[in-house]
Amino acid sequence: MSESIGNIEVVMPLAISGESEKYPEKFRELGVTFKGLPCASDDEFIALAREADVIITVGSIRPVPRKVIDNLSKCRLICNTQIGYDSIDTRAAAERGILVTNVPDYCTEEVSDHAMALILACVRKVVQLNEAAKRGEWGLSAKGEEIQNNIWPRMSRMQGQTLGLLGLGKVSRAIVPKAKGFQLRVIAADPYVSPESAQQIGVELVDWTNLLRQSDFLSVHAALTPETRHILNAEAFKMMKPTAFLINAARGGLIDETALYQALKDGEIAMAALDVTDPEPPDSQNPLLSMDNVIFTAHSAFFSPASEAERWHRPVLEVGRVIKGEWPKALVNPQARERYVARWGQMKEPAQ
Repeated sequence: MSESIGNIEVVMPLAISGESEKYPEKFRELGVTFKGLPCASDDEFIALAREADVIITVGSIRPVPRKVIDNLSKCRLICNTQIGYDSIDTRAAAERGILVTNVPDYCTEEVSDHAMALILACVRKVVQLNEAAKRGEWGLSAKGEEIQNNIWPRMSRMQGQTLGLLGLGKVSRAIVPKAKGFQLRVIAADPYVSPESAQQIGVELVDWTNLLRQSDFLSVHAALTPETRHILNAEAFKMMKPTAFLINAARGGLIDETALYQALKDGEIAMAALDVTDPEPPDSQNPLLSMDNVIFTAHSAFFSPASEAERWHRPVLEVGRVIKGEWPKALVNPQARERYVARWGQMKEPAQ
């Protein structure tokens, strides 16, 4: 079994206000040196992290590509303070025996709540009604013609409609009872989940084509991989109902935004609610920004004070485990274990 690591250095290649400012104090309690410094380029990142034992990063802001990983001489652990880890080259890390972790469930309730909020906003036209009211319009009044003629006719009830989930992981599973509370039928497509497992939580597992064709609301909760990038494309939109709403609180790259714009413009789908885009923030000339049937919420689905505190605290716990000679709990590249042991010695499973 490996001995406890001594005199280790943790670095963070960006400076974020708020909770992350507590890192020096948290790591001091572990007897660990912490250094946070904004890095505007990979070369600056390498200069900061070359001799570090641990890297903590917000991957969507400061990715960790192979170029950086190949220049790390002592790194044992890379902690991403997000659920998604597509911005970190986990294969390159595994080749070097570097463990990569994420925080897989810190904001499950927040994201599932947000997805339901976006569905409700689409169905009940909350944003459009708010904007009309602020213009001095009111439904049951002489000034309510826009509401009466153009907004009310596009509103509907949720009861009995079908919610489709792309991916049936933690967030989707948290959505299911919330959706059932609105008496929605829930279907899902996920090649890694069995029909029996889905049935146990009241979800009908369907294939990709039937998910597109049957969903009144399609909520996206899949990881971004080479296989899922732009899975929502022109072909997919043509299979959806013209009355369907698309909700994305996962990763912007899952949607081909050029195809989405055309589908919304041509009436192939009715509306989209996007918490995420690709890239982020979106270019100011992105035509989706000017469409009245698109809602943006600026990558906010994950946030609450409670989830944010959890997000920043989890990496400290993972560093503590590795210091004690334990495997981290949220390891996303288990193929790194063998090379890690060869470099640093045997590890034990973490305490439950």
